[in-house]
Amino acid sequence: MNRNLVNVTLVVKDYDEAIDFYMNKMNFKLLEDKDMGGGKRWVRVSPGGGNGCALLLAKGANTEQLNHAGNQTGGRVAFFLETDDFKRDYEFMKKNGVHFTEEPRYEEYGTVVVLMDLYGNKWDLIERK
Repeated sequence: MNRNLVNVTLVVKDYDEAIDFYMNKMNFKLLEDKDMGGGKRWVRVSPGGGNGCALLLAKGANTEQLNHAGNQTGGRVAFFLETDDFKRDYEFMKKNGVHFTEEPRYEEYGTVVVLMDLYGNKWDLIERK
């Protein structure tokens, strides 16, 4: 059996501001942006070239959904971005205004830092040993 997780939904308040954040501050690639009618779009971004799991940016459709933008896991780290060059990615994000909640840490498993996306979701940026 060959199965893959291909998309993870991230509730956003606005498609364009989310696309801008992920592309210009976190250096993600825009994989798809299709108009689905009725104000909905199919928007996928990925840190790589599309090989692997992507974020499906889903605009909240009602107050309840919009209230969860930025707190999809109740304050826990929601996403884990693994890199082959921590310094490169950390410096790029820092230079482009990404908010880090701490200084980089050196753990048994590698180098890690917690950052927040534009809505407040927590991410780990990790380079494994």
